[in-house]
Amino acid sequence: MPRLLLFRHGKSDWGDPALEDRERPLKRRGVRAARAMGRFLAAVGQVPEQAFTSPARRARDTLALAAEAGGWSCPVEVVEALYTFDGQDLFDFLQALDRPVESLLLTGHQPALGGLIERLSGARVRFPTAAMACLELRVSRWREVEPGCGELRWLLPPKLVMKAPQAVDKQRLSTTR
Repeated sequence: MPRLLLFRHGKSDWGDPALEDRERPLKRRGVRAARAMGRFLAAVGQVPEQAFTSPARRARDTLALAAEAGGWSCPVEVVEALYTFDGQDLFDFLQALDRPVESLLLTGHQPALGGLIERLSGARVRFPTAAMACLELRVSRWREVEPGCGELRWLLPPKLVMKAPQAVDKQRLSTTR
């Protein structure tokens, strides 16, 4: 059963109004969140076999920072079609995919990612910046993707992931006293 990971780019910096949308960098908060999500994926053994990213700077940087921080690597392709805000475009991309990989990660934008989740699983979700979602798809090949073929297994915002180690450490301290 193929696994699809969806990764929204980190919080972007709107400080320079002269920059085109595609060229906006990440804010410090976005950098920290991307790194936390990369470490999380590695820690839970969910590193993808293949990753695709939008050509927008904030998406490319989010994926690169996550992989570096998590110490994982996989083939990465920058795909023009992922610079979209429409879930149907992402759905079409998956249907056209002819890759023998079981685990795929798409890094992109809202509302396209949320729209894809809804199309695949029926779930309507809030998808904050740098959040990551995992869907399991009831198909044998990516070309067989159809509406309703997926199950949303988890969706995690970076705030929760970044607080988790602190919460675990506090729990250990309270149980060892």
